[in-house]
Amino acid sequence: MRIGLMMVGHVDPKSQHIAGDYPELFGSLLEPLGIELVRYDLDEGRFPDDVGECEGWICSPSRMSTYDPVPWLADAEELLRRIIATETPYVGICFGHQLLAQALGGTVQKSPDGWGVGVRDYEVVATRPWMTPAVERFSLIGSHQDQVMQLPSEAELLFTSDYCPNGGFAVGERAWTVQVHPEFIPPLADHLLAGRMELIGPEKVIAARATLDRPLDRQLIAQWIKEFFAPV
Repeated sequence: MRIGLMMVGHVDPKSQHIAGDYPELFGSLLEPLGIELVRYDLDEGRFPDDVGECEGWICSPSRMSTYDPVPWLADAEELLRRIIATETPYVGICFGHQLLAQALGGTVQKSPDGWGVGVRDYEVVATRPWMTPAVERFSLIGSHQDQVMQLPSEAELLFTSDYCPNGGFAVGERAWTVQVHPEFIPPLADHLLAGRMELIGPEKVIAARATLDRPLDRQLIAQWIKEFFAPV
């Protein structure tokens, strides 16, 4: 399967020596499952000519906010609306989750509780056929300050957490999102946290780093992504 990877940001350059940038992180997670990623640098103005160029799309995380005054963001939102209108398969991760919500009329803001970092537990509140195997909850690494505060009217909540109520949603049968990071590995998260002590706060960073030895459901979410993109 040829899946377009929409690059809307990058891993902090100071931490890229751990496991690379998002193409390498998602490649390590998904290529063993038969998914070929095709890179599109939206943040550098390299957009697809047609949403049918790939069999589906993944939108990467980003260190910026969806509401930052960046000219290409409006074009990225329009691209996502075309993807939804044509029912082209789409998975949004972190920023990609927030951007789809905003593009469809939802609201993204900084959480009043501050940063959500470290290993986080999410409850599955609605299931889809591609959730194979099905589970009631999963754990992944979080790294975000913004959250989807209000879902778009056409969205259905899929995942929720005690600190992030709108942790993932579906639009129809061909688009879904998740706030946390299936591509992140503990050494990367640990290095990022160590460099953000002042930004996030020492107490929260110490607590988050202490969670990184917990089991992660990265392969579960990778399998869900594979099943979702599988030809129907």
